[in-house]
Amino acid sequence: MKFGKVTPEILGELTAAVGKDVIFTEEIHRMAYSRDWSPREDKDIHLPDVVARPRTKEQVAKIIEIANKHRIPVTPFAGGTGMGGGAVPLYGGIILETKGMNKILEVDVDNMTATVQTGITIWDLNQALKQYGLYFPQEPESKKASTVGAAIACNNDSTFGIRHGRMVDHLTNAVIVTGEGKIVRLGRRKALCSNSGYQLNWLLVGSEGTLGVIVEATVKLIPVQKTRMVDMIVFPSLRDAMHAIRDIIHAGLALESAHINCRQRLKFYTHSYKEKYGHEPEIPDWAEALLGISFASAEEKNKVVKFSRDYALKICQRNHGQVVKEVEITDGWWASKYTVNFTPFKQKWPDSQREKKFGAVDCGIPIGRIEDAYKRYLEIAKKHGQQILGMCVYHERPNRLSPSISFAVFVDDKDPENVQGFYKYVREMSEMAIAMEGTSATYIGDSEFKTPWIGEVEHQEAYEYMFKIKKAFDPNGIINPGKKFPIEMFGYER
Repeated sequence: MKFGKVTPEILGELTAAVGKDVIFTEEIHRMAYSRDWSPREDKDIHLPDVVARPRTKEQVAKIIEIANKHRIPVTPFAGGTGMGGGAVPLYGGIILETKGMNKILEVDVDNMTATVQTGITIWDLNQALKQYGLYFPQEPESKKASTVGAAIACNNDSTFGIRHGRMVDHLTNAVIVTGEGKIVRLGRRKALCSNSGYQLNWLLVGSEGTLGVIVEATVKLIPVQKTRMVDMIVFPSLRDAMHAIRDIIHAGLALESAHINCRQRLKFYTHSYKEKYGHEPEIPDWAEALLGISFASAEEKNKVVKFSRDYALKICQRNHGQVVKEVEITDGWWASKYTVNFTPFKQKWPDSQREKKFGAVDCGIPIGRIEDAYKRYLEIAKKHGQQILGMCVYHERPNRLSPSISFAVFVDDKDPENVQGFYKYVREMSEMAIAMEGTSATYIGDSEFKTPWIGEVEHQEAYEYMFKIKKAFDPNGIINPGKKFPIEMFGYER
């Protein structure tokens, strides 16, 4: 059995159902959706047959209902910043571009929630929330492109995860269009806690658009943070930096963010300093880890923030840390994580992307094995011919050590051998993480690259039950096919 193709008759059916202003077939439109940020050969593109840009959940339902009838693949597409091929239309069909659904449906100030169409970007949502003095703290570095729906489906990391958590801590309610074109509400409306039924809204988090298209969401908000203090500290080891975070948390201080960078990543923040001043900053030779932290408050000139920051720096010093004196380095790190305010051709990241592509494995490693994992990362990357960019350890659960790690490399997409080496690197790193009693994915997901082997390597007997859940939402396997589950499991031929 093969997937259906979009014939002129089916194209007419789609246009009649949702209008010609929603359906696009010109190659110039389709080309824009043929790949995402994932490392792949420069000629490896997957053109969809049709691009649909609906503006309502009812239009989404009509499109999917027609696609399901004819077994045509439907791939949800938002900002396109995913790094695992999750939004690539591997089998053609329909790209369902969600950014046409970008309305704020309600801001409930008293209950501190926002209900939105999920095609709105996180940046635009927070710009609109300023007038209410509210803020949505699920902020990835790609927030200007990343949508609320993508943040749910991809479960991406947030700059402020160690204080406010990830999407699972913010999502109270969602509306999804299933693989049969049914509109279903999942969740608990605006309540933050529930013990009724299964928490199906949480099932959407990290689902990578394989259960259906998420069209609406209700998310919890916090007050705008008016006071913030940011610092960077170097340590002689990754373990020392981890211990500093541990001690800060257990001292009762509310860290807003905490990210550890290895020595390799440090070069990205010293580069712009050298470009500006013509010499290297005063970073000690023994520095093997760079910790960035912030504290924040909804009150102006908050004394608690200053006390917390000063006390945290004392804890860092007890753990052999030394504060980075050059403010420009701290500002460069904060630009990469939060303000996204880069100086063109002066900041090594992201201008380095003009030469090679950013690739990463997103392993979750138990806190006691970080040093071991770092050493294995250097070995495995070298073994597969990958140019090391560096390791960054995010912490993504509130008030606890909770590593979500980017083991990053540069991939030459003009060199097929180098790209294939990257795929081998991804698998061996994933196997390493699982052997260390961790997980293969924390923020990129299974996506395209891990799908052929993820059931065998990570999930074993549980994979069968995951597949049953997939079939309950998408019985014909048309929604984002080739992600999480090989299409052969639905009886399709490649």
